[in-house]
Amino acid sequence: FYNPRSGSPAPPAIARPLRLAFFCLLPAAHPMPRLILDLPKAFAFSTEVQIYLSHVNQGGHLDNAQLLALVSEARVRFFNWLGYREFDVGDMNIVVADMMAQYKSEGFHGESMRIEMVPADISRYGFDLWFRMTEASKGREVACGKSGIVFVGRSTGKPTPLPEPVRARFEEVAAVATAA
Repeated sequence: FYNPRSGSPAPPAIARPLRLAFFCLLPAAHPMPRLILDLPKAFAFSTEVQIYLSHVNQGGHLDNAQLLALVSEARVRFFNWLGYREFDVGDMNIVVADMMAQYKSEGFHGESMRIEMVPADISRYGFDLWFRMTEASKGREVACGKSGIVFVGRSTGKPTPLPEPVRARFEEVAAVATAA
């Protein structure tokens, strides 16, 4: 990740996973590099998921690994909304190639989260799936980020170009964000 404030790359997520996960909770003037995300202006899909006790860590708030589980559930619902199953999108499987998330506030047991999603940057082999998670009743932003989705052939397990009808469907949904 490029840090525009210092002009240097941020540390790799593997080197300091917890520090990277909580950069956005630090004041803007803090000298540590931060993850900077430019969210789409609009989202095409929305679903609600509840934070269960199993999603909460020892600090009493949504665990960072469980955030990924909630986003994964929303991703399954997103594909279902489009008429696909994650393991069968135009006779292809999907692989989450990468994921980045920025925490905006804590999520707590019992809260319902609204997770909005929209595809963007559609390429020959996949796209970025942006998400924004807010507390459903008050709209407090909890987290945002994106997943890199790659389509792979079932028999080869290698990246496979999207068939034109599948690509057209994702471009149609992605147009929501660019039209706003």
